[in-house]
Amino acid sequence: MYIPPFTITEKMLHLVSEISEQVGILNARLGENVPSPMLRKKNQIKTIHSSLAIENNTLSLKQVTDIIDGKRVLGAPDEIQEVKNAIEAYRLMPELDAFKEKDLLKAHGLMMKDLVRNAGHYRQEGVGVFDGNGNCLHMAPPPSQVPHLMDDLFQWVKTCKTHPLIYSCVFHYEFEFIHPFVDGNGRMGRFWQTILLSRWKGIFAWLPVETIVKEHQLDYYNVIAQCDALGNSTAFVEFMLKCLLDAMENYEDDENEVPNVVPNVVPNKVPHKVQDKIQDKVQGKFPEVSQSTWDVLAIIQQNPKATVTDICAKKGLKERQVYKHISILKSLGIIVRVGSNKTGYWKVNI
Repeated sequence: MYIPPFTITEKMLHLVSEISEQVGILNARLGENVPSPMLRKKNQIKTIHSSLAIENNTLSLKQVTDIIDGKRVLGAPDEIQEVKNAIEAYRLMPELDAFKEKDLLKAHGLMMKDLVRNAGHYRQEGVGVFDGNGNCLHMAPPPSQVPHLMDDLFQWVKTCKTHPLIYSCVFHYEFEFIHPFVDGNGRMGRFWQTILLSRWKGIFAWLPVETIVKEHQLDYYNVIAQCDALGNSTAFVEFMLKCLLDAMENYEDDENEVPNVVPNVVPNKVPHKVQDKIQDKVQGKFPEVSQSTWDVLAIIQQNPKATVTDICAKKGLKERQVYKHISILKSLGIIVRVGSNKTGYWKVNI
């Protein structure tokens, strides 16, 4: 069986660890609840706009929003069609099997409907990637090789024992190298990595990773060219893992709630004796909550910007234990996250 060439590096393992920690933080913030429909829609708009902008679609974020809302928009017909197609593809995402080749073809059929003559089918002609000066950056394999190359890639990803964060990046690079379609390869490669990741952790289905890739668009293409020259995807995996981490660290529940300046510690103006009485009253209201959870709350009260690592160090707990305590406090409405994982803080409601 074909095994894509890449090397698992210390940098990859470190990034996987950091991303996994951010997944835990987000799960603790959200508890059992998925983001609200409004937030999912907002993130989907960002994703669609950024992904198509990478492919030179000139529609603004507002225009993409208006199209999704069913409003009339003045713009190039093909660019408007790209947005409509992307909407349908993302709506279908929950029904797609990340490990079935026929589902990828089905998704491409939606993504490129009325844009290319053979949407949903592998190319029957040679293709390449060219820069603005007409220089060939990548010449894709001959069309006769595409079916078996894609079959090999799906067989590999189905049986791969590597961490999903890593194998999804490898799949993304190998997909771009094969360039299986006449058009739409970039958006499909990023879309399918999102599907692979969402089958590992559902939060990736609505996390706007595309916005980070767009911000580093030149680096995105350069690292693909670098990997082509080296003959392995190691650098691309590291690049995409960093994009995933950045997207998670900058995730915000509600951007309008994030102040421009967040104090290192929110001052506690309540006298200690009064604060103790309040704390006793709260604990009495929730007798089922363990003392360890209240201890975690005390640390957060002292330093609302305390990280999971900080709490672990102070209490001698494991990360999963801290996540559990935070989830309990959040589900009871005692704490609320304000801002992103990286720059935000915990608001205590007692």
